[in-house]
Amino acid sequence: MNTARAVLWDMDGTLVDSEELHWLSWRETMVAVGIPITYEQFLASFGKRNDSVLAGWLGPAATSERIEKISDLKDALFRDLVRANGISALPGVPSWVNRLHREGWLQAIGSSAPRRNIEVVLEALGLMERFGSIVSAEDVKRGKPDPEVYITAASRVGAPSQRCIVVEDAVVGIEAAHSAGMRSIGVSHHGKNLPADLVIPSLDLLHPDAFDVLLPIQ
Repeated sequence: MNTARAVLWDMDGTLVDSEELHWLSWRETMVAVGIPITYEQFLASFGKRNDSVLAGWLGPAATSERIEKISDLKDALFRDLVRANGISALPGVPSWVNRLHREGWLQAIGSSAPRRNIEVVLEALGLMERFGSIVSAEDVKRGKPDPEVYITAASRVGAPSQRCIVVEDAVVGIEAAHSAGMRSIGVSHHGKNLPADLVIPSLDLLHPDAFDVLLPIQ
């Protein structure tokens, strides 16, 4: 029986507060292609795959070639902003990632972001070596709330779904975790209502035994 335990992390809004850099890169890119967006439109899209976001914003003009071109422009700008300005881990993230590593938990990223974005962020945080796998937008056919991203992440690190805890800040991510048969910790920014097994406003406020209580050693 496989008793390995894994923590599967979302990235944007969970590991890092990347909202401002994503807003700046989307705003500049969409202005450049002649389709300005509002901050409200951006907020409604945050956490979704680029192809899904652009299909809504472009409407009938959303050919696969145009979506790919605009998406690539936006993500290149996002990476340039991270490299130029750096990006900070949210409170509690480095200490928990490092502690879980020391205690033998497997860890992976399960994100709707492109792989190159994830790698740039993890390098900026100095946490790349803590994750046994990265599952990105390129690795799955269906985005959250479909469970594919987390099922794939669990498989890649060698942990059964029922032995995984997902850490997320979005409702669709929590739904993906539950559909995969996994436990969940929701990071609720600004009082957001999350249907997770455990909800906290910030990871630095998480009880020291939280992961072990949710998923005891077998």
